[in-house]
Amino acid sequence: VTHSIPACIGSMTINSKQLDNESPVSIFAVNKCYVTVQDGTFFDGSGFAALVREGYKVRSDVNITLEFRTTAVHGVLLGVSSAKVDAIGLEIVNGKVLFHVNNGAGRITATYEPRGTSNLCDGKWHKLQANKSKHRISLIIDGNLVQTDNPYIQSTSADTNNPIYVGGYPADVKQNCLMSKSSFRGCLRNLMLTKGQQAELFDFSRAFDLRGVFPHSCPGAEH
Repeated sequence: VTHSIPACIGSMTINSKQLDNESPVSIFAVNKCYVTVQDGTFFDGSGFAALVREGYKVRSDVNITLEFRTTAVHGVLLGVSSAKVDAIGLEIVNGKVLFHVNNGAGRITATYEPRGTSNLCDGKWHKLQANKSKHRISLIIDGNLVQTDNPYIQSTSADTNNPIYVGGYPADVKQNCLMSKSSFRGCLRNLMLTKGQQAELFDFSRAFDLRGVFPHSCPGAEH
């Protein structure tokens, strides 16, 4: 077994002696247990999760779906980049969701701006779907579709080869399709990347690098 148990553990005794878990000698990637808890992964706003160590290849088509819950108006959701300019990025900037794609010829962006009294940073769950199909990109938030024109119709493939960074990224890593450096604070769940018929659901407890991220456990209310 190479990854931790997604659970709360309390009142542990060894040889009838109760262990003091309030003041451990050392601690790593352990969070407090919440009275009310929801499915999802909690991001505390300080770090990121890194998935697919060998690099994720977006190429011509990808469909990203996830659900998020936050009260912060800024935060990185997801980025996959390359050593060149090719990249994709999903982020929340000033309460709007932006989906950026660069197939090598230039960055294009689909922007979802909440209308009227609707607010994406209200601490409630919102469904996001970001789709790249060759040079076309679209964004669907809670069933509302945004599409954008792409003048670079000859350029269709985002030749990425870096890991998928979720909720933020390390300071020494370049992200060509993200403007924000703010790590996401809130909860994410059901992250899935689909290429054709191949759908991959990502389990954050299996990330190769986790900083400030607590898999499988979301506080019932914002702390």
